[in-house]
Amino acid sequence: MPDSPTDPQGGAQQPDAEHAHALQVEVHEITANSRTFARAFGDLRTGLSQRELWLQLGWQDIKQRYRRSVIGPFWITIATGVQAVAMGLLYSVLLEVELRTFLPHVTVGLIIWTMIQGAIIDGAEVFIKNEGLIKFLPSALSVHVYRLAWRLFLLFVHNILIYVIMLAIFRPSLDWSSLLAIPGLVLIMLNVVWVTMFFGIFATRYRDIQPILNSMTLLLFFMTPIVWTTEGLIARGGEAADRARIVEINPLYHYLEIVRAPMLGNSVALYHWGIVIACTVVGWVLTIVALRNYRARVPYWV
Repeated sequence: MPDSPTDPQGGAQQPDAEHAHALQVEVHEITANSRTFARAFGDLRTGLSQRELWLQLGWQDIKQRYRRSVIGPFWITIATGVQAVAMGLLYSVLLEVELRTFLPHVTVGLIIWTMIQGAIIDGAEVFIKNEGLIKFLPSALSVHVYRLAWRLFLLFVHNILIYVIMLAIFRPSLDWSSLLAIPGLVLIMLNVVWVTMFFGIFATRYRDIQPILNSMTLLLFFMTPIVWTTEGLIARGGEAADRARIVEINPLYHYLEIVRAPMLGNSVALYHWGIVIACTVVGWVLTIVALRNYRARVPYWV
């Protein structure tokens, strides 16, 4: 006689209520034991130590996207360049600004915005799209975040070709202060990681977050001085100048400035760096707390 009850067709029945309850208690204990800051930081460190994995996966993502294409990933550069030229020509006419200064402003802004937008939109799906790897590949959760950050950095490097062409055409006056774009880019990459991790965790649990972020990102694009300039609004005076000051509450404006201004040979006000550093610290604190509390639950949510 079998040890466990069977259904009329001879198959094993589902676990009884006591067994199911015991299983829930076990899962709860595992989750509770993993809710420590040491485990959270350990996940980030382990992910960094597995860099060969996410470096290869990130590069493979780009190769796979443009497989059998003649010029491969440089389609990214062409698409961004065409978009920058089209917007630069259009808005320079609409806003009556000089194309020589406005087109580099739009071009560099779009290059940086592509990275920021990718961190928000793709970051919200980073764990959902990697469901199979999360469930069957024993690796840190942060591996998938580093993979996305690496891919966005590679896209940025491809788009730098547009910046080089722009330098050759418009020849902006650059000096040693232009090297400040490097620490600015490092700060943005640090923010890409925490934004991806933070939104990735909560968008996995609450699937409504992802479409909300899509709409919000589109709105932020037009609220951020990419296809318009704060200098142009201030020059008009009156209410336009007041609107230019309101843009200061948009943190993405400051992220753009710490990289775009040096790349165009302009000086960066110190308060831009202060706001970006403050946002980075606050963002990482919130992300570490989220990673501590919900890291173990992500495999059950995907």
